[in-house]
Amino acid sequence: MSFQPVLPADGYGGWLLLKRIMPAQEKAFQQAPVNQRDAQYFRDKIGTVTSAEDLVSDRRLLKIALSAFGLEQDINAKAFVKKILSDGVDSPKDLSNRLADKSYRAFAASFGLDGTQLPKTLSEGFADALLDQYYVRQFEAAVGEKNDSFRLALNAEREIGKLATSQASEDTKWFTIMGNKPLRQVFEKSFGLPTGFSNLDIDQQLRVLKSRAQSQFGAYTVSQFRESAKMEKLVRNYIVRDSLTTMNNSPAQNALLLLGHVDKWRSQSLMQATSTKPRKLSAVLS
Repeated sequence: MSFQPVLPADGYGGWLLLKRIMPAQEKAFQQAPVNQRDAQYFRDKIGTVTSAEDLVSDRRLLKIALSAFGLEQDINAKAFVKKILSDGVDSPKDLSNRLADKSYRAFAASFGLDGTQLPKTLSEGFADALLDQYYVRQFEAAVGEKNDSFRLALNAEREIGKLATSQASEDTKWFTIMGNKPLRQVFEKSFGLPTGFSNLDIDQQLRVLKSRAQSQFGAYTVSQFRESAKMEKLVRNYIVRDSLTTMNNSPAQNALLLLGHVDKWRSQSLMQATSTKPRKLSAVLS
């Protein structure tokens, strides 16, 4: 990826600085020559796509289409992508409806290439709307190359915001989060959940997530995160806890811990050399 975003610092302070300068960076990202060329190609060609086969046959179009939904990892799985698009979303048996990651359903619904309707690729404004999604996702990916925590935080702000205002039930919203790896990672870290939490029974996970949401944010619902203050707190908790984990696992931190153990051993050795038996606290205070 040719665009390199400016990340002034790591940690929560760096996150606040990034948010402050993001509008200018996003504009620069969109104006990068390679992105301008890809966008123009998409606008010129997407109107010729009227079937799933048309889309998967054009790798350049397919890359933008998949990336707009965070599914770029499937760029080489043409048969799978074609099946997603051809099935549509109307039946519970359709492939996109049977997958835990609902990004596939959104992808299929957005294009409307199942043959039962006029392809949405022919709709006015389709290209620009999808390119807007593509730019957002690609900017996040560029940020993620330098700081993956910031990428996950940006993704969470966008996706949780949409999920919080949806008409789905609260349980469905929580299950959607559990089925979306990036969102799950943010919530588990923000809530202080242990490694291996995802191995628990799914209903037990649901109960724990609701309980943590209630205790930390005042309500058990996902809908509460439509409030900007609660969303900010969720992201702040995630970034701070992730920064602490990274620091605790860093070589520098491990070296400091080792030095601490060495100093402690030296102190204990000195005490043993100068005292035949330890003193009690009562003796020191008397």
